[in-house]
Amino acid sequence: MGPIRKPTGRAGEVNMNEMVVLRGVDPREILRTAVDKKVPAIMSYLSKGKWHVAKVLLTELGADRFSIESTHVEKRPHPINIQMNQPVGISFKYEYGKFVFDTTVADLEPSSDSASGGTIVLAVPDRVEVVQRRSYFRVNVPESLRVNVVLWHRSQKDLSILRSSATAKDEPERQTSEMTSQTHNYYQGILVDISAGGAQVIVDAGQAPVSSAQVPDFKKGQFIGLRLTPLPYEMPLMFNAQIRNILPTADNKSVYLGLQIVGLESSREGRQVLSRIVGVVERYYRMNQPGRLMIAN
Repeated sequence: MGPIRKPTGRAGEVNMNEMVVLRGVDPREILRTAVDKKVPAIMSYLSKGKWHVAKVLLTELGADRFSIESTHVEKRPHPINIQMNQPVGISFKYEYGKFVFDTTVADLEPSSDSASGGTIVLAVPDRVEVVQRRSYFRVNVPESLRVNVVLWHRSQKDLSILRSSATAKDEPERQTSEMTSQTHNYYQGILVDISAGGAQVIVDAGQAPVSSAQVPDFKKGQFIGLRLTPLPYEMPLMFNAQIRNILPTADNKSVYLGLQIVGLESSREGRQVLSRIVGVVERYYRMNQPGRLMIAN
């Protein structure tokens, strides 16, 4: 089978402001390419109220199901705690973009190799969407903007609020009120840069959180929630992220949090948020011209 053809717009150009729904393309064709080319993928899922991400490989494709296995390289198998019928998100990079879709667990099969952790069987999705590779390059927030960010340590109730009401037009203010009332600590930060895959936020190192007298207690690997309004008069954006690195500023008065956005590919509502982030990246890029894109991690 040949390579997946790049979708085009009316005039032969891809609209960079939105994710592209691969209409008219059999999702099995895309999955077959991933299996044949051994394209590494990421599976995101919720377990016990927390987001998890696992590196996986698509190993087999059937009529309406496909199989994946963990590619964890440590000697001990990396547990993937999921259940039958559980929704998961799958993403992988190939050629011109990153393919994303949600599906459900159809079966769990033991493996003859005890180190592999078993095989997970997933339903073939109805559709697959693709985010153009350009959207995964970081862009600085334009100098003319100051984008404030609210950060908080997530709770299990936060997740249910986000998943149940992510698409309602009048929800952002109520969501934030409910979530911050359910958490112990939340902080103020400033957005430095953003891409479809992550962001960087600066936080005052001596800042006491709004709801307690403690100093920021962020840790590498921790999952947090964020809320920000990328442009004046826009609807706020809310999403979850994992802290990948924490670096002090030169004066040690603030810290930079390097964040990886997680979980958006695992639901249609989440991909709507991802589509909005893609649009923000494009608008910031245009506002920064003739500046350069920053390479994403």
